[in-house]
Amino acid sequence: MSRNRYRFKGRFIQAAAVSLLFSVAAAGCAGRQTEEKAGGEEVSIPVILIVDSSTGNKNEEDVIQAFNELYDGKWQADVEWVMETEEEYRQNLKRQNVTDTLPAVITDLRMLPAFYYTMIQDGRIEELSGYIKKDEEWMEMIEPSVLESCSEEDGSIYLGPVSTAAFSCSGIFWNEELFAQAGIEEFPDTWEEFWQCCEKLESCGITPLALHTEGTAWAPMLFATAETASTEEGLQFMQQFYPDTYQGESGLRIARTLERLFQYTTDDALYVDFDVSYENFFSGKAAMIPNGYWMMDQIPEEWQDKVRFSAFPENRLISSPETFGWAIVSSYSQEVKEGAAALLKLRTQMNMEQREELFEKNPDSLTQAERDYIETYKSGPVLVPNYQVKWNSILQEETLGTILPDLAQGKISPEEFTRKEDESIQEFLEEQ
Repeated sequence: MSRNRYRFKGRFIQAAAVSLLFSVAAAGCAGRQTEEKAGGEEVSIPVILIVDSSTGNKNEEDVIQAFNELYDGKWQADVEWVMETEEEYRQNLKRQNVTDTLPAVITDLRMLPAFYYTMIQDGRIEELSGYIKKDEEWMEMIEPSVLESCSEEDGSIYLGPVSTAAFSCSGIFWNEELFAQAGIEEFPDTWEEFWQCCEKLESCGITPLALHTEGTAWAPMLFATAETASTEEGLQFMQQFYPDTYQGESGLRIARTLERLFQYTTDDALYVDFDVSYENFFSGKAAMIPNGYWMMDQIPEEWQDKVRFSAFPENRLISSPETFGWAIVSSYSQEVKEGAAALLKLRTQMNMEQREELFEKNPDSLTQAERDYIETYKSGPVLVPNYQVKWNSILQEETLGTILPDLAQGKISPEEFTRKEDESIQEFLEEQ
């Protein structure tokens, strides 16, 4: 998936307002030591974070600056800022694991489910329940649903969670001016009305959707999985981990929806990543684009009066808060890991305070899209799991990029599409 991920927008947290006390954890596994200053001096916490290619913003910069200010002289997050896509970052995690060059803190690991579980089995990432569950203050910051999403069946935790699901939800951003040009006053409530909306926009010479096929096909897959989850059977299918077939009713429904979606998109939607879709939406070439709350930061100032946000039809949002969890690499020294845990806790706290600040703001100080988002989140939408934390990596990273353009161009049928998806399952199993 190549999408512009959420980053904190909150103000720096003052040291006097924060109580971040950690119990001494058991000795960690031996391994590579990071370079540290001797004599109890400041310890460096290596981190790699992305510079957003759309805006030039450094993701999570507020968290890093607040941490370094709070723990000056004890710990410092030593960040390497990289200009690469999230997909490139994730692939580099695999390479860095092989070469033993991983930073102490890694992000996006849960977006790679097979690799995530391999890292657990190999003892490469730290089990965090000793930090989190023994810290009453930290536990109180985390919504139960978020903690559950970051926990394994045995109660172990390998992902330092954010506080709330409020910033992890994806819906649809839409251009109010283009809708008005087509005589559409409100976002459609049902999927039938959604398709009618697409037809009406197109009949007025307006391209309805900004889509793409690379980067695990984030935008079209959001639409298709949300549509499938509008049925009880489809919602159950979306909750399956590593489905054993896509040739059933729900898998075919996703394929047919994908085929239909690409009838309403731009001419350059094939073989490109989300960045092209983003540019098509924010240049007025398309009326709708699906994405999450994190895109609020990427709405250009001149567009803030015309961009709206809505849930998918049938009041569905896609949300997997575990994908925002950060992991700690086990091979670092105990001093580094304790500092990394402090960074994760501060991130949880800043996420909690950001939610409180946003929800308490005067609506007049917010953009229209932010007001829409808060109203949507408070309405009690059905939350649909993100396919990227449920499906095998070969399907997402290799197969979709090949077969989705063929489906969009009518070169293969939905039935053939699902058969090729099933081939990816077999290939994935053979590699395990």
